[in-house]
Amino acid sequence: MNSKIQHVTDDTWDDEILESESPVLVDYWAEWCGPCKMIAPILDEIADEYSDRLKIYKMDIDANVRTPQKYGVQGIPTLMLFKSGRLEASQVGVVPKKQLTAFLDQFV
Repeated sequence: MNSKIQHVTDDTWDDEILESESPVLVDYWAEWCGPCKMIAPILDEIADEYSDRLKIYKMDIDANVRTPQKYGVQGIPTLMLFKSGRLEASQVGVVPKKQLTAFLDQFV
């Protein structure tokens, strides 16, 4: 995993995501999820390319149930973009890198 991608938990959520001064992309995932593994290399590339304007965090939905429930995560991978502590947009499922960068470019 890219060193620019960090992990967030239910307990660190407020500090890492809601209080971040930079936009944050959260990847809700699970170890057993095949599509989550498919999107991981795309997120690694995006972490490098957007490192100056976006933070990326991964949240394991099996180890953290409160936050995914709070935000209505029903399928994984789910990507959610937060700015200034607010949920701005979400994307469910695996998408090509070009589509994901177009999604991000609307907000960062």
